[in-house]
Amino acid sequence: MKAMFLWWSLAILLLIQIVASALELEMLDYKSEHFTCSKGISNCTVKAGAVVLIPECPVDLEVQPVLCCRQGTACRPCLHIHLDIQPRNHQTASYVNVCYNVPELGMDICKILEFTVIPAALDGQATSKAWLSLLLKDNAVSFNSQVTVYVCSHHSIVVLPSVDEVCSSAAQGVVEECDRHSPRRMLTCSVPSFSALIDQESHEVRLQVNKADDSPYPLEMCLQHEDNGVCRTCKESTVPLHSVTPCMCFQVWWNKGDERSHRSISCPFRNHTELLQRNVWENVSVSVVQGQMNSGGAMLSWNLTAPCRVEAEVWPCQKGAGLDRCTELVAFRQRLSDDIWRENSRGHWLMPGVFEDVVLGLDLCVMVKGKNSELGPFCPIDSSWWHWRWSLLVLLSLMLAVLAAICLYFLHGKLKRWAWEWYQKECGRLANRGHIVLLSPPDVDGSVSELMCELGSSLCAQGFSVSVDLWSRAELCSLGPLPWLHSQLQHLDSQGIRAILVLTQAAWERAEDWVRQWDQQGQQGKDIVQGVEKEEGGEEVEGEDNGLLQGLSSPYADVFSAALSCIKAEHKLGCAREHFLLVHFEAHSAKPPSSERGLPELFQGLPMFHLPSQSQGLLAELAMGPTGPEAGIGGHRV
Repeated sequence: MKAMFLWWSLAILLLIQIVASALELEMLDYKSEHFTCSKGISNCTVKAGAVVLIPECPVDLEVQPVLCCRQGTACRPCLHIHLDIQPRNHQTASYVNVCYNVPELGMDICKILEFTVIPAALDGQATSKAWLSLLLKDNAVSFNSQVTVYVCSHHSIVVLPSVDEVCSSAAQGVVEECDRHSPRRMLTCSVPSFSALIDQESHEVRLQVNKADDSPYPLEMCLQHEDNGVCRTCKESTVPLHSVTPCMCFQVWWNKGDERSHRSISCPFRNHTELLQRNVWENVSVSVVQGQMNSGGAMLSWNLTAPCRVEAEVWPCQKGAGLDRCTELVAFRQRLSDDIWRENSRGHWLMPGVFEDVVLGLDLCVMVKGKNSELGPFCPIDSSWWHWRWSLLVLLSLMLAVLAAICLYFLHGKLKRWAWEWYQKECGRLANRGHIVLLSPPDVDGSVSELMCELGSSLCAQGFSVSVDLWSRAELCSLGPLPWLHSQLQHLDSQGIRAILVLTQAAWERAEDWVRQWDQQGQQGKDIVQGVEKEEGGEEVEGEDNGLLQGLSSPYADVFSAALSCIKAEHKLGCAREHFLLVHFEAHSAKPPSSERGLPELFQGLPMFHLPSQSQGLLAELAMGPTGPEAGIGGHRV
């Protein structure tokens, strides 16, 4: 009985050892073994390939799942593909196309194994056989996945063990998934698992989180380039295929709002370097600047920017007559170093460099060469061309400005006449509220004339028909000051015409001098008044060279003096208040410093408004029109 029990115990123990040995995968250092060849074969290289149907080739295929580790830790599932080959007679250079398919990846991935056979080395072997060994590491190859490997007409289907099966063996402390799937870790720091699927039809990569990894917390994701790159928040679950690079990594986590939010980090395209390397080189850019060193020598500095850190060589070249021809400068070639890359704000990687002591006066550019790509030439921006272009732009601007000034100079008269006709038309378009004659002081200057123009425009906007002596210089020159004023005031009462005089210091002094001369001349002044009264009967006034109007320096001064004669005549008739008004611009003083008396006698009794504070009062006065018992007296001529 005891012998029987001992026999069964030994049998069970042996069975456990057999199962354990089956579940314990071989651990290989990924860095030390990738593609190796047997003796008699040299120049072994591997590169990305395409699916090529070859019916038959003399190989024996063997596929075994293993663990790819880095210094005995961080192990991940891999495939060890072993090929026994039978070289043909006198065959030297050859290749084998190895393809594999993972259902989760949704596409076939192929590798071309190139090698050179040394017939002399194989002749000494008994069997004349050689072998190739490929260690295949792909993130699509995961635990519990099924992989089909085929070479020519040979194929092998391998099903990798599950995580639970692997973690139950001695791999517990070295396999990443074991720590992630341990019960204690899943309770305290669970992380979501996800996969990246390439959709060839839509030309994009879809990121899918495992539905079994359900959590009440929101899912967060970020994208980075290289392991030490800055991870930037990513809101989209798809990535355009043209922007996918081998160094692109993702971090996914449940956002718990505290330190418990452990992240799942994956770089799913790292093993597709040959397939996606074109995307990297299509986004490489190089900026080149010529400069001078502190020692006085010339230098050519450059900055290379790429989505990933790349292995490449750069060298300066002299650009020839052809657009793409650039001759390399000997002894300047540099290889990009891995320790001076830095990340820019766009998440790309920047490598700076400089070529010192280059020859001045040459048309220098920079060429870049990678493993399978050559880019360039990249040339400095021609600063002289930029200076010439800006100088030409400034010169054209100055020419246009001068041409515009010349046109305005020659068209000034026409433009002024057109503007005045348009202004009169607009004023006439508004409701007619009466006609206003705005007269300048005898010393009109730039600031006063500007205020008068603003006043005239404002009255026109209120619906009045406005005449300003400043706007009628052509008529003043053709008719003369006195006939022009006569034409404006010939119907003072019948058409509701009112005259506005601008009161300044010069106007104040001119009114006092005019009154003084009136008193001194006596009867001559009476004749002037009688002449004005005769205007009511339609008689013309003679003697425009009257002494009261002599010695004036401008037509506006003549018009002002003639207006004083009209005011005197209206005072005699008792209707000066209804036809004449005074305005004073508060920005200019009206009373001269030498004057000790009040308002000149000629202006006393006339409505006076201080602008702009009494603008509303002026509008109200003009809107009322001539009022009072004497408003019906006929018009007068000057």
